[in-house]
Amino acid sequence: MMRRILVSQFVTLDGVMEAPEKWNSTYASDPEVVASVLADFSASDQLLLGRTSYELFAARWPSRTGQMADYFNNLPKLVVSSSLQTPAWNNTTVIKGSTMVEIRKLKERPGKNILVFGSYQLVQTLRKENLVDEYKLYVYPLVLGKGKRLFEQGEQTLRLITAKQFASGVISATYRTEKI
Repeated sequence: MMRRILVSQFVTLDGVMEAPEKWNSTYASDPEVVASVLADFSASDQLLLGRTSYELFAARWPSRTGQMADYFNNLPKLVVSSSLQTPAWNNTTVIKGSTMVEIRKLKERPGKNILVFGSYQLVQTLRKENLVDEYKLYVYPLVLGKGKRLFEQGEQTLRLITAKQFASGVISATYRTEKI
């Protein structure tokens, strides 16, 4: 059985995924959301990131403690980058060159989910290459009106697998992709 790529994203009602640290702070301490995100991590054995998200996380998580920090810091991380030379964050490998070929090979290996967090440009490429198996969206009750949207271009057919509303108003929805 092939591994699955799970894209887990915080998004607004209008689909903005850009800079959630600027708009989700009101909900960041929601214990139900935190528990759900931790479940995403525990169902995964690798974190796949683009360079920008990697650098943002690498600057913040190594100094933090707690269960979420333990997952971020200890999970093997794969970074797609042509410019990152020497990653400083522990358990990090840089994927250069034929990245989609390497990601396809990763999916063929045994293991748990490959989790993608943030990583706007990488997610757009994974979508285009039809490599995303599921989306776990944490939809926040906000409308920003501008910013990078998760589904910017291209058609995508999704099938709802689970949905849950949290007391804070955040909704968690898992969608499986229908391969085109």
